Amino acid sequence: MAMEMEITQRTVSHKVTKVTTKEEYYRSSEMAGANKLFGKDMGQYEELDIDDLLEQLSPEELEMLAGEVDPDDTLIPPSERNNYKCEKESTGPLDRKKLINHINDQALNEPDRPELVPYVPGVVRGKKWIPPPPPEPEEDDDAVAKPQEVEIDLDEEIQAVLDSATEDEIVDLAAVLGFHSMMSQEQYHASLLNKGKPMGVGWGGVTKATKFKPLPVEPPNDTDPEESIKKLKDDDPNCKDLNFNNIRNMSDEQIKRLFESLEFNTKLETLSMANTGICDRHIDPLVASLCTNNALKTLNLETNNISPAGIVRIMEALLKTHTIEEIRLANQRASVLGNKIEMQLTDIIEQNPTVLRVGIHFEFNDARNRVSRHLQKNLDTFRVGVKVRRVTSRKSVTEAASLSFVLPSNPPESPLPPMEEGNELPPINGEDHDMEDLQNEMAYENEE
Repeated sequence: MAMEMEITQRTVSHKVTKVTTKEEYYRSSEMAGANKLFGKDMGQYEELDIDDLLEQLSPEELEMLAGEVDPDDTLIPPSERNNYKCEKESTGPLDRKKLINHINDQALNEPDRPELVPYVPGVVRGKKWIPPPPPEPEEDDDAVAKPQEVEIDLDEEIQAVLDSATEDEIVDLAAVLGFHSMMSQEQYHASLLNKGKPMGVGWGGVTKATKFKPLPVEPPNDTDPEESIKKLKDDDPNCKDLNFNNIRNMSDEQIKRLFESLEFNTKLETLSMANTGICDRHIDPLVASLCTNNALKTLNLETNNISPAGIVRIMEALLKTHTIEEIRLANQRASVLGNKIEMQLTDIIEQNPTVLRVGIHFEFNDARNRVSRHLQKNLDTFRVGVKVRRVTSRKSVTEAASLSFVLPSNPPESPLPPMEEGNELPPINGEDHDMEDLQNEMAYENEE
């Protein structure tokens, strides 16, 4: 009890000191020249000790004084600065569930506030809100004037022709003059195509949307993987194109055997395996096959789960044989390859002199421009090579046709009857090669 009394006196002393200092400041500023406070001279208060005055107060008076004074001082505990004093005993640690139940019970058991005006259906209690009238637009003299109808004086002949014209003729005239807003789309196109007026559409009609023609559902891919693997192993000459697109039920063992059978195949030229679930665990047999196969020209592996590192390995394998002309590897697991992978792919593609089409999405402009320039260079080289082969083949035909044969001086008599005048031998293989035409064509090719 003595300890609490001492703390209370100390707190009140600190509060009173602060308040006394403030009161002296305000009273000195407001009552300039006044030397008395509560009927006593100011000099008498200076000699008083605040601690002596607080010792003379009872605990009730100290509590009352502490409740009336609330200084803004952070050195005093908040419980002592607050006027509210909680007299309840502590209930222990917080129990959230118990607190929520207590709040719900209190909300249900507490009666509602009584209504000052009882509720009656159809009766408005209080003042009804009426929306204010909308603001009237201000008339602006500088505003654009409203369009007005303009009368045009036409010649009597033109006016007579327009008055006697039918609706179809007016539609045709509007179509010729380009008045698209005066007619519907069907009327306009029918006038241009010289067709009749659409059924159910008049001069002021509205064009309806064209009915959608649904396309037939694409049939599922019925390619048999086992039969195709057998054909690849047997090196079937008729097996030049294999399409496994959208076949999702191929097992890892089948895909592995397919790639292994491709290693020594010499007939297959196009292989499409888009959306077949190929991932990095199938890359090893594929890379091994691409390093040895010299017949494959087109490879489609779009819409699979190949990582960027796997794409780099596939592109590196193309440098071994230089036979693939088109490869598609877009829409893989990683939508963005990254700058490092794109630069690696760009360097690999620039080392490949035979690839003509690359289906890979490059995000950076540098890689995209470099790959585009190199592919254009390969295409130009390919066209020149085709032209050289074509000219070479024609030269060989010309040389074969211009060979001279040495006949003996006394040839044996032919058992055939002599050829009559006007009869000629038929052309060889149904073609009549004219040497002069071939030479002219060769000269034209050389000029190109």
